[in-house]
Amino acid sequence: MNVSVSVSEVLRGSLTELLDGLPPKQAAQAVERLIANYRGATPTDAPILRDRADVAAYAAYRMPATFEAVRSALEAFADAAPEWTPGAQADVGGGTGAATWAVNAVWGGTRPVTVLDWAEPALALGREVAAAHPELRDARWQRARIGSSLALEATDLVTVSYVLNELAAADRAALVDAAASAAQAVVIVEPGTPDGYARVIEARDRLIAAGFRIAAPCPHSAGCPIVPGSDWCHFSARVSRSSLHRQVKGGSLPYEDEKFSYVAAARFPVSPAPSRVVRRPQIRKGQVLLDLCEIEERLSRTTVTKKHGDLYKAARDADWGDAWPPVGQVGCVTRA
Repeated sequence: MNVSVSVSEVLRGSLTELLDGLPPKQAAQAVERLIANYRGATPTDAPILRDRADVAAYAAYRMPATFEAVRSALEAFADAAPEWTPGAQADVGGGTGAATWAVNAVWGGTRPVTVLDWAEPALALGREVAAAHPELRDARWQRARIGSSLALEATDLVTVSYVLNELAAADRAALVDAAASAAQAVVIVEPGTPDGYARVIEARDRLIAAGFRIAAPCPHSAGCPIVPGSDWCHFSARVSRSSLHRQVKGGSLPYEDEKFSYVAAARFPVSPAPSRVVRRPQIRKGQVLLDLCEIEERLSRTTVTKKHGDLYKAARDADWGDAWPPVGQVGCVTRA
C-alpha cells in the first residue's frame, strides 16, 4: 500500500541521519556486540543499550527488520478485520518505536500512542526519529519496567515485538495478561525460531483463555496442529539492506529476509483466512505446491495445476504467509 511505502522511506531516511558523524567501523562494532547480547537473557533492569551511540547503531541495523516483520503481522490482522482501525496504541517494550511506525504504515493518521521501555536512551532516540514523521510527533515515550509489575491503561491495540524472549516465564505470562486486560487487539511478534514460536504459542494460549479470537496467522482459534518439537510456524519479511547491514554481515545482496513468528488476536469478531500458506510455495512445471494451515485445524499440502485456471495464476503469485485462496478465488484443488 502506498502509505506503507512512504512511511518506510521516511523511517529509512531518518535512520540514515542517525549515523552521520559516527565512524562506520564503530557503528559496525557496536551492532556486533549488541546482537550478541541484547536479544539474550538480559534482565529488564539492566538494559544493554548504554548510550546514544549504542542505540543509534542498533536502531539503524534492527529497526527496518522489526518494522517489516510487525507490518506483515499487522497487515494480516487488518485483512481479518477490514472495518477496524485502532484509535490508540500502546507499544510495550517498544524501544525506538519500530512497531509504532508499522502501525502507522498499516493504519495511517494520528492517534494516541504510548511507547513503553526500560532503556531511556532508546526512548530518547525513538522520540528523535519519530519527529521526522508528522503523524508520530505526538507519541508519548515513557520509561517502564516491562514485567510482572507492568500496568497498562485501556487502549485499542497493544503491540509486543521482540520482547518476550527477554523475560522470564512469569514475566512473560504477566505481560500477556496485562495486554489482554487493557486492549481490544493484541499483536505479538517474536524471532522466527523454534523458541520464538514456542513463546508465541504460549502467548496465543493465554489470549484465547482471556476470551480473544485469533485473527492471524491461524485460520482458527483451536490448538496449533503442529506436533510440539516437530516443526515451528514462522514467516519471512523482506528487508532492504543498508550499508551498515552489509558491513556487519557481509555479502552483496541488496536485501535480507527477516524470519518471525507472530500472533494477532482480538476481543471483537474477526474473519481469519480460510487457510494460510505456511511454507515458501514450490513452483514446478505446470503446478504449484502449497503447504497450508487450514480452518479445519490441520496442516495439508495442496497442489494447484494449470487446469485450475485463475486459481493457478494466483498460486504462482502466492507468497509465504499469504491467505489462501485469495479473496474472490474459488476452485477445486488436490491435497497430497
